[in-house]
Amino acid sequence: MPWVHNVKNTDMIVAIDDEEALRIFRLFNETAGQNYLESSGVDKNLIARLPELGISGISNLLSSIKLAKYYEMNEDDVIFTIFTDSADLYQSRLVEMNESWGNYNLKQAEIDFISVLKKQSIDYTKELNYYDKKAIHNLKYFTWVEQQGKDVKELNAQWYDENYWQQKFTVVDKWDALIENFNSKVGLQIE
Repeated sequence: MPWVHNVKNTDMIVAIDDEEALRIFRLFNETAGQNYLESSGVDKNLIARLPELGISGISNLLSSIKLAKYYEMNEDDVIFTIFTDSADLYQSRLVEMNESWGNYNLKQAEIDFISVLKKQSIDYTKELNYYDKKAIHNLKYFTWVEQQGKDVKELNAQWYDENYWQQKFTVVDKWDALIENFNSKVGLQIE
């Protein structure tokens, strides 16, 4: 549980099996997977963009599918998620999976598409009530207080102090200015 996460703002948690994210990572990045998707009618332009999703981004995608099914959403609903990484970070994982699981082929692509994407269900989802949120918040204690030396008073302030998060994020403009300054120095200024 990240230290800077306000758990009171979390309404649902979803667990994703690591192997499912890896299987979809292969589907999106291996030639056989992309060929299967194209033969299934997925637009070539979309297929070309699938490597923009890394393993964590794919986990967010799978979580979004579960969320949509849980709340019985349809084509009129929107889920906004963040794809936090890209395939560029994980090319060595493709090599490892081919070595340990065998080369990726059209049959495996079909299996992964159907059994992971299409058959995603609402298992391992949990809507959180007040005490669920508090229990998850308290998980921070083990990682951040016991292992990382954070102050338990600050942990308690995160839960009980109404102004904690507002005060914590008043420095966002300052962080943004520092990021923009750094980006311009290294030639990454985004217009």
